[in-house]
Amino acid sequence: MIVKLTKKNFSLYKTELFTKEQLEHEYQNNPYARYLIYVEDNTIIGYLYYSEIYDRIEINQIEIEVSNRNCGKGLKLLKHLTETVDKSISLEVQENNFPAISIYKKVGFKAKAIRKNYYHGKDGILMVREKQNAFQ
Repeated sequence: MIVKLTKKNFSLYKTELFTKEQLEHEYQNNPYARYLIYVEDNTIIGYLYYSEIYDRIEINQIEIEVSNRNCGKGLKLLKHLTETVDKSISLEVQENNFPAISIYKKVGFKAKAIRKNYYHGKDGILMVREKQNAFQ
């Protein structure tokens, strides 16, 4: 289901993120890979794929089915992650993906660096949400 969702969404951009085999390999063989799945009416409409690497989290992909975007579902996935882990979290986002950048800022991510030509010739922004201390 995740592969179908990704293929459907990424067909809009004429690219493919994961094949079924790549996703299965990652899920079965990567001890750091974690997934949060958003299910509604027994249908997967989104997911957040991340790596938990010792003292930090790296978000690899967030995907929401196109017809379910712009209604807070991606934000719910991010909030769930940020509320359940006690680690710094990083991600890269394309510099012109303003809706995603806005959501990331809502949960405390800050721009830290520019990744030149990170997205097929377009710059990416490295964003980080530092570990939240109970004493802050």
